[in-house]
Formats: sequence, C-alpha cells, structure tokens
Amino acid sequence: MNDFQVKPPVARKEATPTMLHGHTLEDDYRWMREKTSPELIAYLEAENAYTEAVMAPTQALQTKLYEEMVSHIKETDESVPYRSRGWFYSMRTVEGSQYPIHCRRRATEGRFDETQPEEVLLDVNQLAEGQPYMAVGTMSVSPNGLLLAYSTDVTGFRQYTLHIRDLTTGQDLADTAERTGSVAWAADSTTLFYTTEDEVTKRHNHLYRHRLGDAQAQDVLVYDETDERFNLGVGKTRDGKYLLMEVGSHTTTECHLLEADVPEGEFRLIAGRVDEQQYSVDHRRGLLYIRTNDVGKNFRVVTAAVASPGRENWRELISLNPEVPLEDFDLFDSFCVTSRRVLGLPVLEVFQFREDGGLGEARPIRFPEPVYEAQAHANRESETGAFRYSYQSLVSPASVYEYDVETGSSKLLKQQEVPGGFDRERYGSERVWVEAADGVKVPVSVVYRRDFFKQDASNPLYVYGYGSYGYPLPVGFGVARLSLLDRGVVMAYAHIRGGGEMGDVWHDAGKMMVKRNTFSDFIAVTEQLVEKGYGAVDRVAIEGGSAGGLLMGAVVNERPELFRVVLSHVPFVDVMNTMLDASLPLTVGEYEEWGNPNEAEAFAYMKSYSPYDNLKAGAYPAMLVKTSLNDSQVMYWEPAKYVAKLRTLKTNDSSLLLHINMDAGHGGASGRYDYLKEIAFDYAFLLRELGVEG
Repeated sequence: MNDFQVKPPVARKEATPTMLHGHTLEDDYRWMREKTSPELIAYLEAENAYTEAVMAPTQALQTKLYEEMVSHIKETDESVPYRSRGWFYSMRTVEGSQYPIHCRRRATEGRFDETQPEEVLLDVNQLAEGQPYMAVGTMSVSPNGLLLAYSTDVTGFRQYTLHIRDLTTGQDLADTAERTGSVAWAADSTTLFYTTEDEVTKRHNHLYRHRLGDAQAQDVLVYDETDERFNLGVGKTRDGKYLLMEVGSHTTTECHLLEADVPEGEFRLIAGRVDEQQYSVDHRRGLLYIRTNDVGKNFRVVTAAVASPGRENWRELISLNPEVPLEDFDLFDSFCVTSRRVLGLPVLEVFQFREDGGLGEARPIRFPEPVYEAQAHANRESETGAFRYSYQSLVSPASVYEYDVETGSSKLLKQQEVPGGFDRERYGSERVWVEAADGVKVPVSVVYRRDFFKQDASNPLYVYGYGSYGYPLPVGFGVARLSLLDRGVVMAYAHIRGGGEMGDVWHDAGKMMVKRNTFSDFIAVTEQLVEKGYGAVDRVAIEGGSAGGLLMGAVVNERPELFRVVLSHVPFVDVMNTMLDASLPLTVGEYEEWGNPNEAEAFAYMKSYSPYDNLKAGAYPAMLVKTSLNDSQVMYWEPAKYVAKLRTLKTNDSSLLLHINMDAGHGGASGRYDYLKEIAFDYAFLLRELGVEG
C-alpha cells in the first residue's frame, strides 16, 4: 500500500475569523481545540490510520533500524555513582526494562564501596505498571537521608503529583500535593518547600511550606507571584545552608533566600527585579556569589555579604568579558569553575580561592575535538577537592571525568559503552562557518562516516535546527544517529541566531522583531552546505521540534524547493492564534521571546512568518508532522490544523503525514524502547523519501 492507494482524511472547515489591527486572521479549523470532542478524536485516529497505511511498506526498515539502535545500547548499565551526605547515588537500567532504577550505597570512609548493599530509592518501572506514560519530575532526598520527595506525571501534560517516600520502609507516606514543580528540604528533614502551577496557564506562581503529616490543605502559602511573565522555582545552595527562591521571566530574575535551619522564617530579597537583568546565587563562607548580567550581556560574578546583599554592595570577583559569554558558574568551598562559550564551544576554567577570598590563576580544562559538549556533572558536595565534568562529541560517546584541583589532572571515570561494532575512527566531525544573508558568520557542526563521505555534492544531507530561547543546540553523541551515518547521510547541526551558542547577544539577534534572522540563517546554512559539496541539492532533509518546528514551517514556506523531506516534531506553527490567547499555557511569558501581537507592530511582524498563516498553494516537500495529544507546551491542535490546511493547498503528490501519540506529551514516548521505535519510524520516513533504504 502506498500514498496513491489510500486517501488522507478531510477535515471539516468552519470559518472562525479573528479581526485585529485592521487585519483578518482566517482559521477554518479552530474547532479542533475541543479535545474531548468525538469528532476530533475520530479525525486524529483517522490521521494515524492514514499515516500507518502509507508507512506500512517501511515496516521491515523500521524494524531493522530499531534493532540497530538497540544493538548499540548497553541495555544493562549503571551510571557513575556520585557522593552526597554519606551516600553514593546512581541510576541503572536493566535489559528489557523501559525505565531507570534509582539507587544508592553507603559511603565507606568517604569512598565508594560496591560491597555495600544496594538500596533502591525508586524503580520507575514499578511506578509505570499499568500506565501508558510515566515521567519523574523531581527527586530530592532529605538531609537526614531517610525520606525521598519525588513527583510523577502519568499523562505527558507535565502535571506532576508530589509523593514522599519513607526510605526505611520503601513505602510512600500519606503526604502528597498536586500540580507541583520544584522542591527543597529544610535542614530539619521534616519541612518541605514546593511550588505549584496555575491550573489554566501552568505557570508556577505559588510557593508552599509543608510539614510532614499535614494534608495539602494545611500547607502554608509562602509566596504568590502575580506577574504572569514570571515563574517560581525553589532550591538550595550547594553547601546546604540556604534555601533559594528564584522568580524569573525569560529576561529578568530576582532571588530570595532563607536559612535552611529556620524553615518558618521569611525569605529575604537579595536584589529586586530590574527589567532585562538576570542573576543567580550560591553561597560560600558567609558570602553570596552572584552571576549577573547587570553591566553587560555576557555576565560577570560578584559577591555580597548575606546580611547586606543589595546591588549597592556587590563587589566584582570575575569581570565581564565583552567577547566571551560566561554561561555558568559552579561554586565550591576551596575553588570555583566557570563555563564560557568561545566561538560557540564550551570552555571550563578552574580557579582556587586564595586565603583572602580572591581567585588564583585560571586553569583551563582542555578538549581535543573541533566540535564537542562539556559541562559540570553531578557535583553535589561543597567541600571537595575534585570537580566532575562530562564530555562528549558527535563522534565520541559520553564520558564522565574527575578533575583533581590540586594536580590539575583529569581522570576518566566512565565512558558510555557502545556495543554492536562501533568504531569512532570511522566517523569524522568538523565545524563549518557559513555567511548569513547580512554577512554574520554562523557556525555549523557536521558529522559523517569517513568511508562514505565525498565532498562532491552527492551525499544525502540532513540539517537540524532550533534557534530560540537562547538554547545552545547540543552536539553530543547519539547512538540512533549511527543508523543514518552508516547509510551515508551527512548530518549537520545549524547553530543559528536565536540560540545561545554565542551568549545572549546571539539570542537577541534572533528573537522578537528580528526573529526572521533565525529562518534566513537556516536557509543560508542549507544552501552553503550544498554549495560546499556536503550534500546533493535534491537530497536535503531537515528536522526541528517545538520552536524548531516553527523554524521548519517558516523555511518551508519561504523556500519549499530547497528541501526534499521535513521532519517536524510538536511544531509551534500557529503563532498568531496561540499568542493572541492569553489563557493558554506559556503565552504571556512568551511575549518576551516572540512579541505581543496585541501591539500592531509586533502583530504585523509575527504574522509575516507564522507558518499556519502563510501557507499558500504550491508544491511542498514530503513532510512528517508529529504531535502528542497531551502536549502542554505546543497544543496538539497546532500541527493538526497546519496539516489540514496544507492538504487543501499542496499541489504536488509528495507525502504529507500527521502522527499523533495519543498517550504522551511534548517529548513523545516516555519509555526508552518506545522512544527508539519513534525514532526508527521517523528515520524510515526520511530514508525512504531520500531513496536511501539500504
């Protein structure tokens, strides 16, 4: 059976225009927002049936791809144990099980001792029994090590229920709370702080204090955030001495602190919110260490006494570098570590504290490859002489190292084992720079299999992009990718503006009223990779998800002939209708990323690129659009409406498929095997459309 033997479902049209600023937004499919409507469910099931029928001839290929991916996974494995308060914690997986098992062993004189009996904290496989979906949101062990606070979501809608487990008995207590987010224990191990979300907008706006044994109705409301742009989070300093409450929007933050051993005290403001200023806080020896962008986009580090933490008392410790963004700052009792971005790549530097509290000479941790990821890894204790970090690249499996601060040497603790005949020497990676339409240089990370790669414009080419929220597109290792590389596909990751590869300046250059830079950058990357011979002009596949799905829709509308096949996951394609509905989750907070369409200038600009509003009659590339019924970030109806409308306009016979996971949320399937099956499905579509099924 193929596309020409089955017909796609036809969605009913019902005109529901919206008029604003002298313009009319046409929307024939608004009725799809009725999630409980039998007509809607029947339509989505018909779309799934059509997709299944069209993809039926690829079933053998899907199975082969899935088996390849599983063959490259060490199915029974364990993470590197990390130390916290007299225990070593780890996570392990068991062959055939979908979910991880979280466990711990007692430390022996501060060292890991595998002869100590294992204690299971949480077997997620048991939690998932009888559930089509299972996600653990937060996990936090009490300071005395006897209790575990954790939260679960069984729908994919990011609606978490808080539980508290007695680790002595392994049984959950009666204590519980609904719609929770972050949690933090007070020092007494009987008081727990947690945030909750607004039922409609899913914005975390309340902080509660809970005492063991109390019902949720007895919990004390500590803080109520009324500004709809801001979300709450609660945590602790690394040394455990202070609780921290952070109130943040996309562009502005403020922090409050409370002594962890005075849980019924009041959180004290560190520095009030100032628009476009962000800061984060940690504590060491009576001083607050604050990473802030108060004097420049690239951030600096200042200190202030706990008793007088206001901006007027900030003293500079690490100055602003106008060329290199300070992405993160990790604080320990005797040293600190900075993470910067140099030409888009992370650079870690270690500083030891002098007796006067100043910093010694910077000691960089060096990395050998042209494209890589490196970051701090599970450093839970403040008083230590070692710093753990993770390292991986497009061709090097994930590794965990421990850096000895005194000697300056790194020791490999574990590298991800990749069975099934993987040999990293078969694969090459490089960093390519392309010129955007306005002359700005944009980095691209490229990976390929050496013996298949010919820079003669003959290879099938895959380009991935995101470019929003200041998120640096990761270039880590992935076993699923091998199935494409081993078939000769050249894979490229476009670090376009709107992302965070070059810090906040790079983000600012691809959001709000210059958002179109994100799309033109991606088009320039694709064009120039083809011109440079990395791929064939008629064999280009592209992929993006969420805001990256917006990217897919925008570039396809602008240059449909440039792409052969498109994979679009949970795509944010109905920009105007979503951003005009303040009752939807995230909308008001998103004004700082996209703009507020209630303002005429922003309305006109956003309308100029909104994928749903700019579909027109013409030929389009083959497209697989995927969504989940319980997605709380990009509602299922956006991709459903987009596909329905495109079907009425597309003039060629390329595939247009919509697949809806009826039991999941924004990230798709929750089980690791189920997730690989979803990737195998995507890759089978891509390879078939590119003519690379062997």
